[in-house]
Amino acid sequence: MTARAHAVIACDFLVVETVLLKRLHVLVFIEHGTRRLHLAGVTARPTAAWAVQQARNLAMDLDDRLGTMRFKSEGLRIITTLPRTPWMNATCERVTGTLRRELLDRTLILGDRHLDLVLREYVTHYDGHRPHQSRQQRPPDIETQPSWDVADLRSVRRRPVVTGLINEYHRAA
Repeated sequence: MTARAHAVIACDFLVVETVLLKRLHVLVFIEHGTRRLHLAGVTARPTAAWAVQQARNLAMDLDDRLGTMRFKSEGLRIITTLPRTPWMNATCERVTGTLRRELLDRTLILGDRHLDLVLREYVTHYDGHRPHQSRQQRPPDIETQPSWDVADLRSVRRRPVVTGLINEYHRAA
């Protein structure tokens, strides 16, 4: 599986309860090879047609990169997982846990637009800054991590993101 990880995109639904006890469903996709996270959408009533449309939207967004992935001649091969078997979709389960621990357990969600806004901001942080152990502490959107001299800590600046819940640290110019 490791040799073909670059060609696997997994998806899962995440259920979020709002302050007004409305249940919202979030469809997320993650690329196994790069750990890049994609937020497909937020809805109160997911249907099969809605989920298929979200997958089509992702395929259009990934058009250039999708061509570099080695799929069978006709397209994608869908592997369904059994209900309540988290290890069959372990990568998505880890992402769901990360979303809950780092964001959703600390935020009161007001509605679908608020959830979408907060998640999109988090995905930007996740893909552009958050280190991943499977990528040697590199974020998904960065191929090589720059080496810094940590002797001068005064050159490090903190920037709060995702409504102030998370801090990103950058080297000041």
